[in-house]
Amino acid sequence: MTSGSLAGGHQPKRLIVVGSGIAGLYSALLAAEAGAEVVLLTKGALADSNTYLAQGGISAVLDEPAPGDTVAAHIADTLNAGAGHCDEEAVRVLCTEARMDIAGLGRFGVRFDLDDDGDPSLGLEAAHSAPRILHAGGDATGARVAAALIKTVLDFQAAGRIQVIGHAQVTSLIQDGELYQNVPGRGRVMGVNFLHEGREMARYSDAVLLATGGAGQLFAQTTNPSVATADGLALAWRVGAEVSDLEFFQFHPTCMVRAGDALEAEGNTDPLLISEAVRGEGAILVDATGRRFMADYHPDGELAPRDVVSRSIALHLAALGDPNGHVFLDATVIEERRGKGFLEKRFPTISERTRQAGFDWSREPVPVAPAAHYWMGGVVTDLYGRTSVPGLLAAGEVACTGVQGANRLASNSLLEGLVFGRRAVEGFLGSADALPLRANSAAGGLAFTHAAGTPPAAEATTALSGSPAPLRMEGASAGFDFVPSAGFSRNALRRLMTAKAGVLRNGVLLAEAEAGLDSWAEAVLPLSAPVSLDPRVHEDANLLLAAQLLVRAARERRESLGAHYRSDGVAEPAAVDDFDKRYTMSRKASLIND
Repeated sequence: MTSGSLAGGHQPKRLIVVGSGIAGLYSALLAAEAGAEVVLLTKGALADSNTYLAQGGISAVLDEPAPGDTVAAHIADTLNAGAGHCDEEAVRVLCTEARMDIAGLGRFGVRFDLDDDGDPSLGLEAAHSAPRILHAGGDATGARVAAALIKTVLDFQAAGRIQVIGHAQVTSLIQDGELYQNVPGRGRVMGVNFLHEGREMARYSDAVLLATGGAGQLFAQTTNPSVATADGLALAWRVGAEVSDLEFFQFHPTCMVRAGDALEAEGNTDPLLISEAVRGEGAILVDATGRRFMADYHPDGELAPRDVVSRSIALHLAALGDPNGHVFLDATVIEERRGKGFLEKRFPTISERTRQAGFDWSREPVPVAPAAHYWMGGVVTDLYGRTSVPGLLAAGEVACTGVQGANRLASNSLLEGLVFGRRAVEGFLGSADALPLRANSAAGGLAFTHAAGTPPAAEATTALSGSPAPLRMEGASAGFDFVPSAGFSRNALRRLMTAKAGVLRNGVLLAEAEAGLDSWAEAVLPLSAPVSLDPRVHEDANLLLAAQLLVRAARERRESLGAHYRSDGVAEPAAVDDFDKRYTMSRKASLIND
């Protein structure tokens, strides 16, 4: 795409992109190529994102796939992992268009690993039926992809094609104040307010694309960086956008726990996910007494599926009376069996990172615990990134396209950011007077398909109309007197969410969590953007709001499904009739069933 993509005489459209992970960087580049004015806001440095930390790869069925692999097989694998909760059309789009955006990454300087014949090296991961995972730099895929995209963004910035504003905390979305569908306060989004260098500033645009990532900082242990504080979800909720599937939060079973004071720190700034491949080589899980416990919970022991291992660790810690505690991953048995130096050779990155944390994992067990990894739910969008609020787009982990269902298939998350980030740009440029993009600049050389207007009913759920409802459900905590022992703090929030709304859930725990969150909300008032020049104050409000929404969704889904596990099964009367599949919430209405 070039600046000539918009014909002379047309005023370029302006897009504000919030976030600098794969969805934000890629969509900003595509929009700028098409001649749009692009402002890219990131609340830290450009590299501060989940994308940069991603160890896994990107799934795609290429023009020359692995023997026996097909797009249909990728679709089937994704639907199966999603536990019957995926949007099948969204999955079809993701898997069919994947190769386009892999080619698009190549145009922006991303180089994937090759095999001995010079072809893309395709890896096989759990729940994939064929090798289709692309890596860059082995287990450094996210960092390599992000680095290439960031370099290109900086080149665009130097050429005056993208304006980058770093260390900018977006505090609220600006709306035009007009009625939308006869509902006050749901006017078109036309810009953002943000904090920068101690001042509140504003930028206006034709649309805003939220690409802010997830919310791992809701929990005591997370693989996410410190910037993952649910900002986009909170921004969207406050202007009336619909959200869905918030009960589905995926936990990785073995994230290293830092010792001493670092364990109690509130940042979790340097997470280390220890791959399942380590357990595949023979590492075992033991508790503080040195007892191997996984066989008590599943016949496959440490080789059970990811969600089973996470749940087993949580059950064991709960039985020991320490739900916020940790167990140990003992890889010394591998070194004993395979010979000295094997761990260093097989897992060089993990070996280096554990040394940096003060552990020699070839000689001692490493403390680990389940860690919040990926949020399947988010802001509801159609297939072109459009939310229920005009002018507001979303892509990546902050969005709920329906692709991930109740449990994400490995290596589909970066792909989703690419495919639906591009489609959000298509939707943005396809409305009003935008002209078609040049065909050979679309990812992979195929022409974009444009779409305009607000999401059709078939693609995005419509919330019930009516007066704003309080976030608290009437009578939700009746019979439960749980009150936090101290006032609100981020650390207290994370400990509460881990103990009562984490890997293990039931009606009692969730009701206690809701009561605690509601008591904090009376002081923090998370439904409105704080009046403060301190970015952390805004993050805290966003996290508290996200926690309330997650807990509400988890209480409504009374059965276990995918990553949402309730030990009490269906135990409460449904809040709506015909309780079945997807629940969508918006601030302008209560909970609805589509």
